[in-house]
Amino acid sequence: MAAVAVRGTVLGIESFGDHDAPLVLLAGGPTMLSWPDALCERLAADGRRVVRYDLRDSGESATADPQAPAYTLRDLAADAAALARLLGGAPAHLAGTGVGGMVAQVAALDHAEAFSTLTLVGTRAVAPGPPDEDLPDHDQATMGRLFARPMPDWTDRAAVAEFAATGASIRGDAPAAARERAARIWDRTPGTAAPVQMANQLGTVFTRLDCGPRWRERLPTIGLPALVVHGRHDPLFPLGNGEALAREIPGARLLVLDHAAIGIPDPATDAVAEAMLGLGRPTPATPPNPLPEEPPERRRGGAPADRAW
Repeated sequence: MAAVAVRGTVLGIESFGDHDAPLVLLAGGPTMLSWPDALCERLAADGRRVVRYDLRDSGESATADPQAPAYTLRDLAADAAALARLLGGAPAHLAGTGVGGMVAQVAALDHAEAFSTLTLVGTRAVAPGPPDEDLPDHDQATMGRLFARPMPDWTDRAAVAEFAATGASIRGDAPAAARERAARIWDRTPGTAAPVQMANQLGTVFTRLDCGPRWRERLPTIGLPALVVHGRHDPLFPLGNGEALAREIPGARLLVLDHAAIGIPDPATDAVAEAMLGLGRPTPATPPNPLPEEPPERRRGGAPADRAW
């Protein structure tokens, strides 16, 4: 791991693979650990230089005041473009997950020259807050159960890890993986101040971030080959959000992870890596082992989705 100076701030990064290989830049959601080790290693093994990084106010990146950020979503997008150039990998394959997926969308719109391909995982086309009327909101029953729990003592590593594990159970994710990741995030967080620890674990800085102006209406101008990956059981950003992204970004491919909720579970690593590596390649006239056509109720007016795991 390392820290690099970008646009007047410092971003924590971790690299995998050959320094001279084509760059895949993974924007954290908000920390770099939102991207599984297994996926980073798989992409690197297939000839890519993979760099995952922490957004501002998370992980090894500079922490100012996550309760009152002095930067905007567009600043975070500019960070991604500047980091790609600094690493010598522009145009790079840019990928974002969760709130990092919002960063990646704006980066692809505002700094298209810095990127060659785009992957969006478990995200949506509008800022935090109430969604557009045609987009599904958070699953209210799940959110109710999550917010009914008392907050942990953010200075207690074990309590934070257990809080993450119980939350994963409610969301439909693997508790053991969530416990381990939360402990790693806690270890990488600078200090034990509750607001900083909470921002690292929950991404709460995004609820206070200026995310204007809207960018959804600009999605049809994205000219990069794009992949949208979404868990079929995601309660935070339900699948309709991923379907809308794939429908509105020209030529985007939708990969639905049938047994996933939020993020990329390890069993889905190979399918996601193959889809990412395939971006920009010519599509064969008759794909080998074609998947069955999606039922009409799943297509929602767009192209059939691929499915995995």
